Parts: sequence; structure tokens; C-alpha cells
Amino acid sequence: MRLSTFRATAAMALTALLLTACGPTIYLAKDFRNYAPTHKMVAILPADVTMELRPNQAKKTTVEQQRAVEAKSGLDFQEKIYAWLLRRGQQRGYTVTFQDVRQTDARLRESGIPFTELRTHTPQELAKILGVDAVLTTSVRTTKPMSDGAAVAVGLIAGAWGATNQANITVNIHEASAGTLLWKYDYVAAGSVFSSPETIVDALMRNASKKFPYTPKS
Repeated sequence: MRLSTFRATAAMALTALLLTACGPTIYLAKDFRNYAPTHKMVAILPADVTMELRPNQAKKTTVEQQRAVEAKSGLDFQEKIYAWLLRRGQQRGYTVTFQDVRQTDARLRESGIPFTELRTHTPQELAKILGVDAVLTTSVRTTKPMSDGAAVAVGLIAGAWGATNQANITVNIHEASAGTLLWKYDYVAAGSVFSSPETIVDALMRNASKKFPYTPKS
């Protein structure tokens, strides 16, 4: 399978989610308000994306190709979440600013840490490298991406996922000093319609916006 074709397939798989599974589970640390006043800057890391391919797709795809697509998808999620937070921040007036993802990625490259190895480092380590007060991490786990027939149709028609397809998505925010988990958002998405990366992130974060940290008390 050509890398470009696999990228297109993966992009469709990640942008074809219809969030119809169980609702999100949101956790906010009870002592969050003790940390919030001291936080000024939050960094958004590239997402950790893992795709479980169908057997036929796995045979045609090298490990290198799959890892390359997962890494590219991780950067796409990072960029879309950053854009979403900037837009929503203008409406809600978050008490923190979000580090430009280009600066985040540049500092990570300068540190010599590959994006694929970010999860081997603690939130404290990464926050120190990035010079921020907290880090936002995202993990995306997809199972049974679209069928080979749908993959062929990429770019021509909207491919559909089977009823058993799903994506498990988790967003965490850890503070810098001790790596304490401040906020956790879990979502299980299933089903499919054609969509865009912006639509996915908006659907994921919209329902959690009222409980998103760093929002001024009403």
C-alpha cells in the first residue's frame, strides 16, 4: 500500500467519526482551584494515536508506514485542539494562554525527544522543557478502521465504518510541579459519517466546555 493512500485512508478513518457512543466522562481535581491562580501557560502536546488495522490492511502496510501515519495524525489532532481552544478562549476568557504548537514542537525537537517517545517522559519533564505550567495530552485508539472497499472510495464518496468500529479518546491535563492530574476527559466514539478534523475536535470538546478547567467562575 502506498504511503499516500494509507494516509488518505487513515485521515478518513479519523475524520469519519460520528460521536454516538456513550457520553463523555469528565474528571476535575478537587484541589484544582489551588493550582489555577499560578498557571499562566499550558502546552498542548502532539496526540498519541494508535490504529488497529483490519487483517488485510495490516498485510499491505509496513510498520514504518503505519507509524508515520499515526505520527502525522497526532500532529493534526494537536493543531485542531489548539485552534479550538483559541476560539473558545475568546468567548469564555480562559485564565491561561496556550503555547503556540509550533513553539511546542520546536522545543521538543531541540530537546531531542521524538514525538513517538513523548509518553516515556513524565509531565514534569515535558513541562520543564517547554517552560509551561501544565501540559495537555491526548490519546486516540481506533479499532477496525474502514474496510478496504471504503478505502478505495476515499476522495470520491464518504466511506462508512462498521457498527463495531470505535475510537477511545482521552484528554489529560497535568500540572508541572508534581505532575498531578488536574483534568481528564474520556470519550468513546462509534459509527461514521464524513466529517472534518475541526468537526471531530469540536464534537469532542464542546460538551466538556462548561467543565473545562481555567474557566473563570461565573
